[in-house]
Amino acid sequence: MRFAICQELFEGWDWERQCRFMAETGYTGIELAPFTLAPRITDVSATQRHELRTVAENYGLTICGLHWLLAKTEGMHLTTHDAGTRATTAAYLRDLANACGDLGGTVLVFGSPNQRNVEDGMDRVQAYANAAEVFRAAMPVFGDRGVTLCMEPLTPKETNFCNTCADAAELIALVDHPCFQLHQDVKAMLSEATPIPALIEQYASVTKHFHVNDNNLLGPGMGPTPYEPIFAALQRTNYAGWVSVEVFDYKPGAEFIARESLQYMRDVLSR
Repeated sequence: MRFAICQELFEGWDWERQCRFMAETGYTGIELAPFTLAPRITDVSATQRHELRTVAENYGLTICGLHWLLAKTEGMHLTTHDAGTRATTAAYLRDLANACGDLGGTVLVFGSPNQRNVEDGMDRVQAYANAAEVFRAAMPVFGDRGVTLCMEPLTPKETNFCNTCADAAELIALVDHPCFQLHQDVKAMLSEATPIPALIEQYASVTKHFHVNDNNLLGPGMGPTPYEPIFAALQRTNYAGWVSVEVFDYKPGAEFIARESLQYMRDVLSR
């Protein structure tokens, strides 16, 4: 398995320090949150993108992709009734696809709960149609750049749109493009009735990216969820993408979380 870590955990560190620590710890991939670089990805110049990629590669790291795509932005929304806002959102997704390609990445994770919530009075069918319209409008650039946009189901506590792997699969069918696939996240899958290993096996054909964490918002091995069945299911299905650590509780400290998460995952795989 290829292990990456979401670098917003290290916000406040300069880029070279982030890369050096991740490489020394044993990660081979970095997953970027655009808001840690600039208010919008378009504010990151071609020169800056080249420098970010070069420094990472000098430490033997791959910038595997981007997530938190619309976090801290304004004027964008996935399911809104406003056609102009949807068009703006599609255009920004195209910008993100270009940035991901420039950085050497291959996947973008669409989480962004606040920018996808269904508005009052809109039914489910219309919300999914609006989302599919936005994603279809962005897909030509994703195809040109060879990058994949992955829909992330999130818990009902976070959003009222696309809460299960089945919901995401429905949206994937509506968009109907090879560059639009599924992202699975352990914390989110814990909210489903179906056990995580079964979800991994059921949706293996469309799963492109995988986040590891736990329902206590910490990393793998730092909560109650056993990872032996999860990794066994990934191995049975020949999952070949990145396994990326994403946490939301930073209190134990970036270095401790990064080291403990990776050591635990290696221990699980060695058993």
